[in-house]
Amino acid sequence: MPHKPVLLQETLECLNLRPGSIAVDGTLGSGGHATEILKRIGETGRLLGLDQDPASIQSAREIFEGYSNVSLHAENFSDFEKVLDALNISSVDAVLLDVGFSSDQIEDADRGFSFERPGPLDMRMNPKINFTAADLVNTLSEKELKDLFWRYGNERWSGRIAASLCRQRSTRRIETTQDLAGIIEKALPYRGRYASSGKKRPHPATRVFQALRIAVNDELNVLQESLPRIWKRIAKGGRFAVLSFHSLEDRIVKGQFRSWRQNKEGLPTTKKPITPSLEERQNNPRSRSAKLRAIEKIV
Repeated sequence: MPHKPVLLQETLECLNLRPGSIAVDGTLGSGGHATEILKRIGETGRLLGLDQDPASIQSAREIFEGYSNVSLHAENFSDFEKVLDALNISSVDAVLLDVGFSSDQIEDADRGFSFERPGPLDMRMNPKINFTAADLVNTLSEKELKDLFWRYGNERWSGRIAASLCRQRSTRRIETTQDLAGIIEKALPYRGRYASSGKKRPHPATRVFQALRIAVNDELNVLQESLPRIWKRIAKGGRFAVLSFHSLEDRIVKGQFRSWRQNKEGLPTTKKPITPSLEERQNNPRSRSAKLRAIEKIV
């Protein structure tokens, strides 16, 4: 399935881009948002693209080949300041973070992000991370697994799943997405897999896979620590937009934006987060949980 940028037009409007703007896409992914950002800022603008996934950067080099006003960096957005300093840029006019993971990553079975595709239990967005989801599943204690699945996945059956994983790994290491998904499905009672109407619920592995992905990539800590550092380098009148895809991410963004508003540093561009229309949710199921928040720097 080709990647479709989520809330594209709404994001562009929130960023308030103009010809000559310096804009940063801190989560370049498949380049969908960045391509449209570049159209808005024109030849006199400058686009900086960051992504911790080298595969995304490699794809983006082909997309933006020949554009002298585009620079691409294989860096996490947590290294935003380092990139600006290396380019001698003191401040920027617009920053976008899309903190979900891309369709390209899901579709690549070797990355191990999806329980629907057989592959190694990896889940690293950056291959330089020195441990994988398989390492967590096979080395954390039963209590640590239970706590992880509850904290990052809000998994109701976290205890049963953790216990089942520990029993299984005592005989053989859990190595693949299929191994993990199968163990989880068997661990859940009937009511964990089916609604009272008999209709099947979302796949029982959904929340556990989310929790492991967050843990492997330290996603929440990176987001929490990066927002203030990015904010410092946005110029007065500049915009900061963040697309999140689950409540844990959105809670962090909402809290930080509220703090900037209360301190009279920034003014949110909308009272409530922007969510996809019914049409977009139907055309792009990945967008269904998306929330877009944006804020303008006023000091």
